This record gives sequence, structure tokens and C-alpha cells, in this order.
Amino acid sequence: MTILVTGAAGFIGFHAARALLAAGERVVGIDNLNTYYDPALKQARLDQLTGQEGFRFERVDLADDGAVMALVERERPRRILHLAAQAGVRYSLENPFAYARSNLLGHLAILEAARRLGDDLDHLVYASSSSVYGERSTVPFAETDASETPASLYAATKRSDELMTASYCSLYGIRATGLRFFTVYGPWGRPDMAYWLFADAMLSGRPIKVFNNGNMERDFTYIDDIVEPLGRILADDPQRGRHAVYNIGGSSPVRLMDMIETLEGALGVTAEKVMMPMQPGDVTRTYADTSRLEADYGYKPSIRLEDGLPRFAEWYRGWRARTQA
Repeated sequence: MTILVTGAAGFIGFHAARALLAAGERVVGIDNLNTYYDPALKQARLDQLTGQEGFRFERVDLADDGAVMALVERERPRRILHLAAQAGVRYSLENPFAYARSNLLGHLAILEAARRLGDDLDHLVYASSSSVYGERSTVPFAETDASETPASLYAATKRSDELMTASYCSLYGIRATGLRFFTVYGPWGRPDMAYWLFADAMLSGRPIKVFNNGNMERDFTYIDDIVEPLGRILADDPQRGRHAVYNIGGSSPVRLMDMIETLEGALGVTAEKVMMPMQPGDVTRTYADTSRLEADYGYKPSIRLEDGLPRFAEWYRGWRARTQA
């Protein structure tokens, strides 16, 4: 069986593709290898996948719907794991059209591909985001909570993806599941994420910028706790026309200052902290209610930040040594 993984050179896409290959699946990975962050990191992830039995990569821009349709017609995947997107909240303030292209046109191209495959497609699983909830005073965030006040353009595009998918499922009988990821971290992560930026600054002797004076909480989710249920979700064969959305997170929010303290301990460095105001598009907290995913797929996150962050720190030291040699 062939599984199409979009964003295969990205953080979650790389880990997901590796897990699927380990399970004996055939994976066709696509990515546009853009320059939002260092393409060398994306290529290094791909190098870990290239040569593994069952893996093939094609460089494709999802916004090129013709290229997407041609690939899908050729490969005829039974399942699609759609993880490609233009990520980042703050970057959306500077380059809004990148989000329209990747997250709206790209997602639409995948929906059209799913429509073209028809009953040959068992399941489309795609990445949404905890950012769709916006700024909320009540926690934890549940899938039934309102999500009509996104705090950033990035969040708005992710909510739009959910709505577009719901319409395609209703119109064309596509079987789809959206996953609202909560602050995913770990080895091979993204350089624009706070934990990576902090580690880089701390090991370089630079101060770190602590936004909202540190009065923030994030539901950090270790990458293994994201990847572990993906195989079961993908393997599900939902009812025709069914669209479901699930939170997937650690369900244990951590104060930003506590995360910094944990990272300091893992790196053996005390950070010089510069307190900054809240940034546009940010929210003060995230907190996932994962009871729906637990009930339907047996999801249970198991890796705490105090265990997962040192794993990232160990990997990052090695990565830094290789790239700065």
C-alpha cells in the first residue's frame, strides 16, 4: 500500500515517514524544500530517509496543482498524510501571501487530489493547529470550543483548511481526519521554535528574548507522542463522507520560565534573559483536551518535558557540532 506524505522533509513529516517505513509501508514523500529555514536541515532529514526500502521522494510545490494531480494519478496512494504547510505565527505578519499559497492553495490541491482518487483513497489525515482556538480564558481547549477568533493569519489558514475539508467530505464523500497539533518539539525540530532559538542563543553566549515577560504557558508535545498514534489513525477506514477533528497534545501545559529552566539544566548553561512584551499573533496559553483522541484511538502521551527536552538538547549539541565544524 502506498502512503503519500506531504512535507516529508519537515519536522513532523520526517518522523512520520520514518515510522511508516519502519512499519513496512511504502512512502512517497513530497516537499518543496523552501527557504523559510535552512534547507540543509531539510536535506539532512531527507538523507535519513533516502535509500530506505519503500521510500521515494519528489520535490513538488503543493500550490502547483497540476504537479500534484500528475503525481497522485501516477502513484494512486491509498492514504494521504498531509503535513506540509507554511508554519510560524510571526512570519505570517511579514509574508502573508506565503501562507495563502502553501496553506490554502496547497491544501485545496490535496483535497482535489483526494476527490480525484475517489473510493481508491481510504483516508486523508491532515495537520491543523492548536492556534485555531485563539486567545482563550477557559482551559483545556476542547474540539467543541469556538474557533472563530484566530489570533494570527497562520491560525486563520489552518481553520480555513478544516472548513474546506468539511465541505469536500460532505460534497464528495472523502474520509478525512484533522489533527490540531500542540507545540511539537524534539530532535530534528524546527529552528523557528522557541526551544531551538533559546538553545542556539544560550550555546552562542547570546541573551534570549522572553516574550510577555515569561507569562506564557505551552502544552509541549514530544515528537514521539505525535507520531505514535499516526499509524493507527491513518489505518482507520472511516465512514464515507466523515470528517473528524482531534486535539493531539501533551495535556500538561508548562510555564515558559519552567521550560527555560529545564533547557538550562539540559544544556548546562544559564541563559541571560531579556524580557519582552507580548508579540502580535501570540496567545498566552495552550492546553489540549485529548479525551476524544483517547476514546477513539487509545491516545496517551507519555513523555514529559523534563524527559523530552534533554533528548532534544543532546541531539542539538551533535547537530550544532556537525554544522559548525
